[in-house]
Amino acid sequence: MIKDTLIIGAGLSGLTVAWKLKQIPGHSILLLEQSERAGGAIASHGEDGYLAEGGPHGFLDNCEESKSLLKETGLDKECLKASLSKFVRYVCMDGTLRLIPQSPPKILMAPLISPLAKLRVAGDFFKKPLEGEPTVGEWIRHRFGKALLPYVDAVYTGTYAGDLERLVIDGVMPGVRKIEKESGSIIYGLLKKMKAAKKANNGVRKGLPSMTSFPTGMGRLAERLRENLTDEEIKTDCPVLEISRMDDGWTVRNKGENFSCRNLVLALPVNASLSLLSAFTTPPLTEIPEARIITIALGFGAEAQLPPGFGYLTPEREKRFCLGALFSSNMFSGRAPKDHILLEALIGGRRHPERLELDDDTLIKEAVQDLQQLLSLPNPPCYARVLRPRGGIPQLEKGYP
Repeated sequence: MIKDTLIIGAGLSGLTVAWKLKQIPGHSILLLEQSERAGGAIASHGEDGYLAEGGPHGFLDNCEESKSLLKETGLDKECLKASLSKFVRYVCMDGTLRLIPQSPPKILMAPLISPLAKLRVAGDFFKKPLEGEPTVGEWIRHRFGKALLPYVDAVYTGTYAGDLERLVIDGVMPGVRKIEKESGSIIYGLLKKMKAAKKANNGVRKGLPSMTSFPTGMGRLAERLRENLTDEEIKTDCPVLEISRMDDGWTVRNKGENFSCRNLVLALPVNASLSLLSAFTTPPLTEIPEARIITIALGFGAEAQLPPGFGYLTPEREKRFCLGALFSSNMFSGRAPKDHILLEALIGGRRHPERLELDDDTLIKEAVQDLQQLLSLPNPPCYARVLRPRGGIPQLEKGYP
């Protein structure tokens, strides 16, 4: 039987598309997933009273589409929000954790860079936009000087696990490039934008968005979307080998059978999509680089102490084993047993793919040694679990489509 829509990939995107299409009366769907479970990169792991995430740890509550989906699914009543009073983050600099202020004026006043470097940042008012496809590193040096590079490096470690000397500024921050071209100065353009936003909100400044999850972890979102599908509407352990065009739609071939549909949705990681599409079209690139991250969940007893905040990130110049760590038990309740804490260290990324090949014992040993140099962790962890990634973060480097 031909389906109205066939979706390849049962990660968050595929499950959400299926949820929306099921609202159309009489619209038949089929969702194919190559692994044994739905959810894709979302993977909550509960064990011994700890709750860790192998994928995303939460989402920001300032997206209208996300709010709509939560309301439709009823999950808005289950949301768990991280306390904004604890919204503190650190950057590891010169072997110590430095608090990062949360507002631009406070950042300028903080002793993060020298007075001379702050004057160089003001040079942004007089710089012309860089032409071509500058990397993030090239762009930052041009507009603000090299003193800001370690902090920007830490930011892109947290968002892309990437290398700022390879990531392209137009790819990762198109909005900032637009401000640069329209206003000439980033600082002036941002101030102008903030003033307009304040005016639009009747003089009231919008607060920071909250990091949001669920009591049982992000896996609850995938679980709820999966509950909406019958067993006839989703097939797991069903890798797709080939897709081809028909006069009235598409044919999708699995090992043992073919599926026909009028509409086809690829809800896959980008390189998996490129592989399927290459059979009948020429993609702009055959492959896009990815940065893969291992999460090491570490539980410690009452003798361990975390500083207030959600975690820290480390620029490459620090030469540390961990890219950073999340203070998970600070972010959300129920992440560790009573009088215990949960840390989740991040390993690998674009610059250190070789660390993904290390065995679990070595990863845990190296991560704990690194963390103990920065945090008050006098004893070995009483819980440790290595969560290896199913996929990576696409890197928008030179030549990206």
